Amino acid sequence: MYRKAVALLVSLVFTLMACVLCVRGLDAIDIYSEPLQNLKLRLKELEAEWAGKAEAVKEDGEKGLGIADVAVSGQRTVPFLVVEQQYMYDLPDADLEVLLRIVEAEAGNEDAEGKLLVANVVLNRLNSEVFPDTVSGVVFQREKGVSQFSPVSNGSYYRVSVSDETVNAVERALMGEDISQGALYFVARKYADSSKVEWFDRNLTYLFTHGGHEFFK
Repeated sequence: MYRKAVALLVSLVFTLMACVLCVRGLDAIDIYSEPLQNLKLRLKELEAEWAGKAEAVKEDGEKGLGIADVAVSGQRTVPFLVVEQQYMYDLPDADLEVLLRIVEAEAGNEDAEGKLLVANVVLNRLNSEVFPDTVSGVVFQREKGVSQFSPVSNGSYYRVSVSDETVNAVERALMGEDISQGALYFVARKYADSSKVEWFDRNLTYLFTHGGHEFFK
């Protein structure tokens, strides 16, 4: 009888420990995915807001009250300004997470525009025939065994904590805001290997400098 009681007590202790570890694991998942979930929620809110504006514009147009300032299709409602600047991007969750993390890793110390520019470069590559056709493919691409983005090779990509400013910058890029002048490359000359910088200067067209990055195409 005594042995059965001890065995039952031990079993209860192990069950309690397993529950605690499970709850902590779920909390960790929630923390890791919070920036992605926040971004997805904001995108949905914007689409709902634009849908409301589109409906109002449609009603005004039917009444002859003014010119529409939004474009309406069967799938999305977007401002004309966004349509003129760039396409809308509808990325899978995995690619959204990759984009958030690479922007944070590359431009965590840059201002909002610096973060937007890094997101623009990734999306520009996504649109180019020269680079892979997914964000994950772009970010993890290796050329002659060398990673295209240094945070992937040095591991900082995996350690970053995505800030609200980065979420905002990625949101702007996904909505179509592009200030990159078509840039496909950027380099932090101060920290980059000299041979790498020489390759940039020799083979690419310099566009501009923002913060600690020089942008090329």
